[in-house]
Amino acid sequence: MSTVKLILGSSSPRRQELLKQVHLPFSVRTPDIDESQIKTNNPVEKVEQLAIRKSQAIPLLDEKEVILTADTVVSYKQQIFEKPKNKEAAIQMISDLSGEMHEVYTGVQIRSSKQELVFVERSEVEFWPLSEEEINWYVSTPDPYDKAGAYGIQSLGAAFVKRINGDYATIVGLPISKVVRELRQFSIFPY
Repeated sequence: MSTVKLILGSSSPRRQELLKQVHLPFSVRTPDIDESQIKTNNPVEKVEQLAIRKSQAIPLLDEKEVILTADTVVSYKQQIFEKPKNKEAAIQMISDLSGEMHEVYTGVQIRSSKQELVFVERSEVEFWPLSEEEINWYVSTPDPYDKAGAYGIQSLGAAFVKRINGDYATIVGLPISKVVRELRQFSIFPY
Protein backbone atom coordinates (compact mmCIF):
# COMPACT_ATOMS: atom_id res chain seq x y z
CA MET A 1 0.00 0.00 0.00
CA SER A 2 1.21 3.46 -0.92
CA THR A 3 2.47 5.84 1.74
CA VAL A 4 1.30 8.77 -0.39
CA LYS A 5 -1.74 10.49 1.14
CA LEU A 6 -4.52 11.96 -1.00
CA ILE A 7 -6.13 15.12 0.39
CA LEU A 8 -9.41 16.21 -1.16
CA GLY A 9 -9.68 19.97 -0.99
CA SER A 10 -13.46 20.04 -1.04
CA SER A 11 -16.38 19.64 1.34
CA SER A 12 -18.59 18.47 -1.56
CA PRO A 13 -20.34 15.22 -0.64
CA ARG A 14 -20.58 14.43 -4.36
CA ARG A 15 -16.82 14.60 -4.90
CA GLN A 16 -16.25 12.51 -1.79
CA GLU A 17 -18.73 9.90 -3.03
CA LEU A 18 -16.98 9.66 -6.41
CA LEU A 19 -13.60 9.04 -4.74
CA LYS A 20 -15.14 6.39 -2.48
CA GLN A 21 -16.83 4.76 -5.48
CA VAL A 22 -13.44 3.99 -7.06
CA HIS A 23 -11.79 3.02 -3.74
CA LEU A 24 -9.41 5.95 -3.45
CA PRO A 25 -8.64 6.55 0.23
CA PHE A 26 -8.51 10.24 1.11
CA SER A 27 -8.92 12.78 3.86
CA VAL A 28 -10.61 16.16 3.53
CA ARG A 29 -9.21 19.66 4.02
CA THR A 30 -11.53 22.45 2.97
CA PRO A 31 -9.95 25.53 1.36
CA ASP A 32 -11.11 28.98 2.37
CA ILE A 33 -11.13 31.19 -0.72
CA ASP A 34 -13.28 33.99 -2.08
CA GLU A 35 -14.58 32.55 -5.36
CA SER A 36 -15.98 35.95 -6.41
CA GLN A 37 -12.38 37.13 -7.04
CA ILE A 38 -12.32 35.20 -10.34
CA LYS A 39 -14.08 37.54 -12.75
CA THR A 40 -13.67 35.81 -16.12
CA ASN A 41 -16.70 34.78 -18.19
CA ASN A 42 -14.67 32.02 -19.87
CA PRO A 43 -15.81 28.78 -18.18
CA VAL A 44 -12.51 26.96 -18.86
CA GLU A 45 -10.46 29.77 -17.32
CA LYS A 46 -12.91 30.08 -14.42
CA VAL A 47 -12.79 26.44 -13.30
CA GLU A 48 -9.04 26.23 -13.91
CA GLN A 49 -8.34 29.32 -11.81
CA LEU A 50 -10.71 28.21 -9.05
CA ALA A 51 -9.18 24.73 -8.85
CA ILE A 52 -5.69 26.30 -8.63
CA ARG A 53 -6.73 28.87 -6.00
CA LYS A 54 -8.39 26.17 -3.90
CA SER A 55 -5.24 24.06 -4.10
CA GLN A 56 -2.98 26.99 -3.16
CA ALA A 57 -5.17 27.65 -0.10
CA ILE A 58 -4.34 24.20 1.30
CA PRO A 59 -0.79 23.77 2.60
CA LEU A 60 1.09 20.53 2.00
CA LEU A 61 1.93 19.34 5.52
CA ASP A 62 4.51 16.81 4.35
CA GLU A 63 6.03 15.62 1.09
CA LYS A 64 3.85 12.50 0.98
CA GLU A 65 0.65 14.51 0.57
CA VAL A 66 -1.12 15.08 -2.74
CA ILE A 67 -3.82 17.76 -2.88
CA LEU A 68 -6.81 17.27 -5.23
CA THR A 69 -9.10 20.25 -5.83
CA ALA A 70 -11.88 20.87 -8.34
CA ASP A 71 -14.51 23.36 -9.36
CA THR A 72 -17.56 23.01 -11.60
CA VAL A 73 -19.64 25.54 -13.52
CA VAL A 74 -22.53 25.36 -15.94
CA SER A 75 -22.27 27.45 -19.10
CA TYR A 76 -25.20 28.44 -21.29
CA LYS A 77 -24.99 30.91 -24.21
CA GLN A 78 -21.65 32.33 -22.99
CA GLN A 79 -23.02 32.86 -19.49
CA ILE A 80 -21.66 31.05 -16.44
CA PHE A 81 -24.23 29.62 -14.03
CA GLU A 82 -22.77 29.05 -10.60
CA LYS A 83 -24.72 28.18 -7.44
CA PRO A 84 -27.95 30.22 -7.25
CA LYS A 85 -28.00 32.80 -4.49
CA ASN A 86 -31.79 32.61 -3.99
CA LYS A 87 -35.05 31.12 -5.27
CA GLU A 88 -35.44 33.73 -8.03
CA ALA A 89 -31.95 32.97 -9.38
CA ALA A 90 -32.70 29.23 -9.31
CA ILE A 91 -35.97 29.75 -11.20
CA GLN A 92 -34.19 31.87 -13.81
CA MET A 93 -31.38 29.32 -14.33
CA ILE A 94 -33.70 26.30 -14.64
CA SER A 95 -36.04 28.28 -16.93
CA ASP A 96 -33.12 29.24 -19.17
CA LEU A 97 -31.91 25.61 -19.36
CA SER A 98 -35.41 24.23 -20.05
CA GLY A 99 -35.49 22.52 -23.46
CA GLU A 100 -31.91 23.57 -24.17
CA MET A 101 -28.38 22.15 -24.38
CA HIS A 102 -25.74 23.54 -22.01
CA GLU A 103 -22.16 22.70 -21.05
CA VAL A 104 -20.72 21.66 -17.72
CA TYR A 105 -17.01 22.27 -17.05
CA THR A 106 -15.00 20.83 -14.19
CA GLY A 107 -11.46 22.02 -13.57
CA VAL A 108 -9.09 19.88 -11.52
CA GLN A 109 -5.71 20.48 -9.94
CA ILE A 110 -3.54 17.72 -8.51
CA ARG A 111 -0.49 18.99 -6.59
CA SER A 112 2.37 17.46 -4.63
CA SER A 113 5.62 18.95 -3.40
CA LYS A 114 7.29 17.73 -6.62
CA GLN A 115 4.72 18.30 -9.36
CA GLU A 116 1.37 19.76 -10.26
CA LEU A 117 -1.16 19.14 -12.97
CA VAL A 118 -4.26 21.07 -14.08
CA PHE A 119 -6.93 19.94 -16.53
CA VAL A 120 -10.50 20.79 -17.50
CA GLU A 121 -13.18 18.36 -18.68
CA ARG A 122 -16.36 19.34 -20.52
CA SER A 123 -19.70 17.55 -20.93
CA GLU A 124 -22.96 18.62 -22.53
CA VAL A 125 -26.41 18.26 -21.00
CA GLU A 126 -29.76 18.66 -22.73
CA PHE A 127 -32.87 19.34 -20.63
CA TRP A 128 -36.41 18.36 -21.53
CA PRO A 129 -38.76 21.33 -21.91
CA LEU A 130 -40.00 22.03 -18.38
CA SER A 131 -43.35 23.39 -17.23
CA GLU A 132 -43.64 26.27 -14.80
CA GLU A 133 -45.14 23.78 -12.33
CA GLU A 134 -42.07 21.48 -12.57
CA ILE A 135 -39.69 24.39 -12.09
CA ASN A 136 -41.62 25.78 -9.09
CA TRP A 137 -41.76 22.33 -7.49
CA TYR A 138 -38.01 21.83 -7.96
CA VAL A 139 -36.94 25.21 -6.53
CA SER A 140 -39.14 24.55 -3.47
CA THR A 141 -36.80 21.65 -2.59
CA PRO A 142 -33.28 22.13 -1.14
CA ASP A 143 -31.72 20.46 -4.22
CA PRO A 144 -30.82 23.44 -6.46
CA TYR A 145 -29.12 25.67 -3.93
CA ASP A 146 -25.68 24.10 -3.50
CA LYS A 147 -25.11 23.14 -7.12
CA ALA A 148 -23.76 24.95 -10.16
CA GLY A 149 -26.55 25.68 -12.62
CA ALA A 150 -29.15 25.16 -9.87
CA TYR A 151 -29.53 21.42 -10.45
CA GLY A 152 -27.98 18.13 -9.44
CA ILE A 153 -27.86 15.44 -12.12
CA GLN A 154 -27.23 12.87 -9.37
CA SER A 155 -30.34 13.91 -7.43
CA LEU A 156 -33.78 15.40 -8.22
CA GLY A 157 -32.42 17.30 -11.23
CA ALA A 158 -31.95 13.97 -13.02
CA ALA A 159 -35.66 14.16 -13.93
CA PHE A 160 -34.89 17.12 -16.24
CA VAL A 161 -32.07 15.52 -18.24
CA LYS A 162 -32.98 14.32 -21.72
CA ARG A 163 -29.45 13.46 -22.84
CA ILE A 164 -25.77 13.94 -21.99
CA ASN A 165 -22.70 13.97 -24.20
CA GLY A 166 -19.51 13.29 -22.28
CA ASP A 167 -18.59 12.06 -18.85
CA TYR A 168 -21.41 11.89 -16.28
CA ALA A 169 -18.97 12.30 -13.36
CA THR A 170 -17.73 15.60 -14.82
CA ILE A 171 -21.31 16.88 -14.50
CA VAL A 172 -21.52 15.62 -10.91
CA GLY A 173 -18.33 17.55 -10.09
CA LEU A 174 -15.23 15.37 -10.54
CA PRO A 175 -14.19 13.59 -13.76
CA ILE A 176 -13.28 10.51 -11.76
CA SER A 177 -12.01 8.24 -14.55
CA LYS A 178 -9.50 10.89 -15.68
CA VAL A 179 -8.60 11.70 -12.05
CA VAL A 180 -7.81 8.01 -11.40
CA ARG A 181 -5.52 7.93 -14.44
CA GLU A 182 -3.75 11.19 -13.60
CA LEU A 183 -3.21 10.18 -9.95
CA ARG A 184 -1.04 7.28 -11.14
CA GLN A 185 1.81 9.70 -11.85
CA PHE A 186 1.53 10.79 -8.19
CA SER A 187 1.77 7.12 -7.08
CA ILE A 188 -1.85 7.00 -5.96
CA PHE A 189 -3.93 3.99 -7.01
CA PRO A 190 -7.33 2.58 -6.04
CA TYR A 191 -6.99 -0.24 -3.49
